[in-house]
Amino acid sequence: MATLLLLRHGRTTANADGGLAGRQPVELDDTGRAQATAVGERLRPVPLAAVVTSPLIRCRQTLELALPQAEPVVEDGLIECGYGAWEGQPLKKLAKEPLWPVVQQHPSAVVFPEGEAMAAMAARAVTAVRTWDARITAEHGPEAIWLACSHGDVIKAIVADALGVHLDQFQRIVADPASVTVIRYTALRPFLIRLNDTGGDLAALVPPPAKRRRRAARPADSDAAVGGGAGTAG
Repeated sequence: MATLLLLRHGRTTANADGGLAGRQPVELDDTGRAQATAVGERLRPVPLAAVVTSPLIRCRQTLELALPQAEPVVEDGLIECGYGAWEGQPLKKLAKEPLWPVVQQHPSAVVFPEGEAMAAMAARAVTAVRTWDARITAEHGPEAIWLACSHGDVIKAIVADALGVHLDQFQRIVADPASVTVIRYTALRPFLIRLNDTGGDLAALVPPPAKRRRRAARPADSDAAVGGGAGTAG
């Protein structure tokens, strides 16, 4: 199957102020714009078969700066969790709400007031990326690389699914602004290649020419490299 790069949008004014943006139209701040430009330099050597994005402006701004030549396709399944009445509230205030410890320890049971269930968010996000991955693999082949720009909790939920862990464990995962997380789906199981990468060499993800590859290194293989393998460099 293809390789998925999950890009979180750059820092926003809400992130900087300690607020919960949710689906509000908050935009990148100066730091976020710099982060988006920097991740674009890292992505430059990577041939992307497709770019999809959450419809929210902070993701679209990130891609405009990072990948100005791309033509992103909006995917509603990647939109931020619907936090309902929590949106726009300071996190310090929300931390005093009775629902807060449930969000932290038992998120699969959370339904935000006037908003979305976290389990529903996870299900539609995972469905979106798995559907896109299958489509891109069918159209471009198993060595294709594609990118999806989304939000912190959405990316964490996708990673939890890839690791085969319950949604109640997803708060242990970190996805910083402008970070890149890499997942490769296969017929039998996904592989988490990178997590919360904010400075690594993304060019190393590009497969070498076919004549240099051995069968065991093909992206479509579902077998893990016993002993750890040789990595992706070279």
